[in-house]
Amino acid sequence: MTFWDQAIEISRVDLRVERRMGDVLRIILPFAIIALLVFPLALGVDLSAITQLGPAVFWAIGVLFGMQVALRQAADDRPERRDLYALLGVDPAARFVGRTMSGSVLTVGFMIALLVATFVLYSPRLPSGWPGPVILAVLLTAVGLTELGTLAGEVTAGLRSRTVLASLIVAPLAIPLVIGGSQTLESLIRDTSILPWLLLLVATDLALAVAGVALARPLEEASR
Repeated sequence: MTFWDQAIEISRVDLRVERRMGDVLRIILPFAIIALLVFPLALGVDLSAITQLGPAVFWAIGVLFGMQVALRQAADDRPERRDLYALLGVDPAARFVGRTMSGSVLTVGFMIALLVATFVLYSPRLPSGWPGPVILAVLLTAVGLTELGTLAGEVTAGLRSRTVLASLIVAPLAIPLVIGGSQTLESLIRDTSILPWLLLLVATDLALAVAGVALARPLEEASR
């Protein structure tokens, strides 16, 4: 099998496992929507401020719970499964790419669903022509979160409490994604250029992709 055949097959297997378990749809998404409901109550804001608060709440909740979607593979990555991939001769870089592909599909779907819920609950005021830039920012942020979560899972492979350790790695390194995504939406509201923030997201995604592919084999050997 070629590199891309391996990556696509791993992605397909991961999506099949998620379809059977349904962690994102049944657990993470409902809790994220509940957080959307609770957030303004915890801050004690009046109803007139909710429309202005909506975009910030979306990015805060989206990145926090999107991190959990991205890290779900680390929790399911058993040593037996890694040994099986090694015996089959699967390229570690292909495994990274495949897991990033499947995780990106789930994270993008999660964040789009959360965006819809945000508009229903908060009715934020955005300028005309917002869907394209906002969806692009959501897409780039989701891919970056997935790359970061997959890379953190590889770094912590074989360690105890790897899910907790992976979260500690992802949280600070996700700051460029949070800034790029939130400022893209804020720039649309202020009617200023969104290009610098989109370039920040693209650069972060590319850097994580290169790091993940380059470090895949050394991390695989270190985890044995």
